[in-house]
Amino acid sequence: MGNRTLARFCFAALVGLSLAACGDSKVREENEQLKAHVLQLQKDTGDLGNRVDVLTKQNADLAAQIDQMKKRLAAKKTTKPKARSKTPKGRSSPQN
Repeated sequence: MGNRTLARFCFAALVGLSLAACGDSKVREENEQLKAHVLQLQKDTGDLGNRVDVLTKQNADLAAQIDQMKKRLAAKKTTKPKARSKTPKGRSSPQN
């Protein structure tokens, strides 16, 4: 009985070690995949940050153009002479 118990123990230990090694390799492989995924996400985040910066600058440029156009439009409206009425103030039109 002692040899059988020792053989079972050795067999269980070998199976356990092989499963642990297999599990470790799976964990390592998963960790490598996760690291690669994290690196890709960091790159994407940087790219998106750059894109946001570009769009923010474009937005500011467009806002400045709108302001310039509004100023030009306002200047044109104020430089136009006011329309004069056909009859001077205080006088009534001739009646028949």
